[in-house]
Amino acid sequence: MSRAARRAGMEKGCLIVLLHAHLPFVRHPEHEDFLEEYWLYEAITETYVPLLLLLDRLLEDGVEFRLALSLSPTLASMLGDPLLQSRYRRRLAKLLELAEKEVGRTRTRGPFHDVARMYRRRFEEVRAAYEERYCGDLVGAFRRIQETGKLEILAGAATHAYLPVLSVNPSAVRAQVRIGIAHYRETFGREPQGFWLPECGYHPGLENVLRGAGIRYTILETHGITRADPRPRYGVYEPVYGPDGLAFFGRDPDSSKQVWSSVEGYPGDYDYREFYRDVAFDENLEYLAPYIQRDGIRIDSGIKYYRITGRGEPKEVYVPQRAAEKAEIHAADFLLKRKEQVERLAPLMDVPPVITAPYDAELLGHWWFEGLWWLDALIRRLAAGGSPRLVTPSEYLQEHPVHQVVEPSPSSWGYKGYHEVWLSGANDWIYPHLHHAAAEMERLAAGNPRARGWKLRALRQAARELLLAQASDWAFMIKSGATATYAAERTRAHLGRHRLLCKAIRRGEIDRRLLEEMELRDNIFPRLDHRSFI
Repeated sequence: MSRAARRAGMEKGCLIVLLHAHLPFVRHPEHEDFLEEYWLYEAITETYVPLLLLLDRLLEDGVEFRLALSLSPTLASMLGDPLLQSRYRRRLAKLLELAEKEVGRTRTRGPFHDVARMYRRRFEEVRAAYEERYCGDLVGAFRRIQETGKLEILAGAATHAYLPVLSVNPSAVRAQVRIGIAHYRETFGREPQGFWLPECGYHPGLENVLRGAGIRYTILETHGITRADPRPRYGVYEPVYGPDGLAFFGRDPDSSKQVWSSVEGYPGDYDYREFYRDVAFDENLEYLAPYIQRDGIRIDSGIKYYRITGRGEPKEVYVPQRAAEKAEIHAADFLLKRKEQVERLAPLMDVPPVITAPYDAELLGHWWFEGLWWLDALIRRLAAGGSPRLVTPSEYLQEHPVHQVVEPSPSSWGYKGYHEVWLSGANDWIYPHLHHAAAEMERLAAGNPRARGWKLRALRQAARELLLAQASDWAFMIKSGATATYAAERTRAHLGRHRLLCKAIRRGEIDRRLLEEMELRDNIFPRLDHRSFI
């Protein structure tokens, strides 16, 4: 068949929408109320439950769709943890109580009253969904939707470690990949096809580890593809293969900017909700006391009455109906621009162009309150037909298996596109300790492959502590200055516990009570295989 004939018979293009859901493992049973645990509670209320409800409504309405989702092992572990589930229920009950009080307080304030009633409805809907529809098992709900074939869930590194800076110790990279994939198998009952690289961080040789673990594809930042050797024929609009056969999809910069940017993108629209103006910071402390931390630290309630309005202007009240209409307009605009892209690209290509659009899941619903409304409108418009067609990465590779072979470029989707966010003057002190600890873990794992009893438990806990110390989140927080003290303390604490355990294992003097305390506090990966570090 001639090239022209192939083009004539091809569909015009495909679109991959991928949501990356991740939070660091924050669980403090030693405290009754812990500030950083609220990150999880906010995300459940504003992103994860609303996303599940969105997907369920699409299924109930018979809407044809495809969506890809990366659910990090740390997040999945927290969502399934009974302690955090009980604490989330307590927090949600408090939010409902506050929302009820706000409905009463704003009764004579017109549009503010309308917004207060909206929040009460939302919290009631989330509670009903969490308790009755999903019975607290959000990961199980995502698994059920994956089994319909409409959703594809990717595996990820065990604790979302930034793999390029761990590559000094290849065993550390292998362990992050192996343990992450093992967790996926236990959680979803199947083998993963795709793997989300934390922060899209790629270094040469990583494809060997992923292919060796059975992974078919991953996602790279734009220049990881465009600066590959040789240069790909069609840039990021066709996946490429590495020398070992791993497929790489490249992030499309145009669709990224439209959704990510608060300046040039949709989230900055003046009709959308203002994230940085919460009732928890507007009202007096006596009124808010039952709904903030016990030590008086104010924390976001999610009840926000104002819209973005404009730069340097007094904030005007939020109008949900106007924001919902704007989300519809932006969904139509996004789709129009994707149609224009594929119309421009398709005549130049031998395969249908694929636009890969990955976003942090928490952007939608949390940071960009209307983001899930936008996603729902986009999916329903795409389902009406035409081009592009929503696909999963696996689906595209199955339909179009032949692609160019290249060597991708080192890259990340962090600031400036490489590694400096996670390796800078602010956080570089971490890595000599991480590298030393990884080497020690490899030696102990290789020397004790058949350990039993308390020694096996100590080896497993040492591995957990190392994995948690390796999380990319701590270096990111230290670099950005946000909760830097907490991040540094977490790094030191995990490394310190790892060091104590390694010393006890070498001496054969394991403090059982201390080990049990560590197991209770850092209880991630209960069936961890310490030999993953060999």
